[in-house]
Amino acid sequence: MFNFRFATDYVLHKLKAKNRHGVHSPFVYRLIDDVIYDFRAKKVYTEVENIRNGLINDTRIITVTDLGAGSHVNNNRQKKISDIARNALKPPKLAQLLHRLVADLKPRNIIELGTCLGTTTLYLQNAAPDAKVYTLEGCPETARIAKETFKNGGIDAVEPTVGNFDDTLSGIIDNLPQLDFVFVDGNHQKDATLKYFEWCLPKVHENTMLIFDDIYWSQGMKEAWAQIKAHPQVTVTTDLFWIGLVFFKPGQAKEDFLIKF
Repeated sequence: MFNFRFATDYVLHKLKAKNRHGVHSPFVYRLIDDVIYDFRAKKVYTEVENIRNGLINDTRIITVTDLGAGSHVNNNRQKKISDIARNALKPPKLAQLLHRLVADLKPRNIIELGTCLGTTTLYLQNAAPDAKVYTLEGCPETARIAKETFKNGGIDAVEPTVGNFDDTLSGIIDNLPQLDFVFVDGNHQKDATLKYFEWCLPKVHENTMLIFDDIYWSQGMKEAWAQIKAHPQVTVTTDLFWIGLVFFKPGQAKEDFLIKF
């Protein structure tokens, strides 16, 4: 079904967003020039996309447990892996951007909320091989397929934590001295998104990057994104429409950027 509100938001974003030449923050300019707009080919891209193609051709059917806001495309519980791969995995352009952001940040720990079939996890782990990756998934059957993906991608050390994020995330955060990189890609609901954001705040530091997926998914997600941007601990945000980047830079003027991507 055509989503008029989403389409309108997309057009408005395209009209308002800037490229690097319209940005006067040295921090954000470098991020755009060196990371966001670095579209050079990398060996890991080919390797992970080959695994994605295998999933796209996988006709096995699994039972999906969805604890979040559901799907805009298919809310049936019985789904082919191929359909999930086509409709739910992060597209290559975005997944590869996440890889570059992690490679640039060099985090010691990575939290991913929403493992899905595991291809984005491969991109994250390959970007920071020495980082500890915690990937959380609500659906046991999806997590099982993700383990196959990890094996195919050669990252046996990563193990999905299965369960409701409300039950699993806080324990992981509590056991870490600080949070370096957190990608929130699951349970696309306003209250849940804000709750997970609030849980992260006590452990953020000047180099932490939080990324929120699908910030225009719904009116509720738009409202959550607006509240995150306005939070007094947040100094810089970068809105790429599909995802929003959040930074905590002490001493830096509070600024929000709309960037073409």
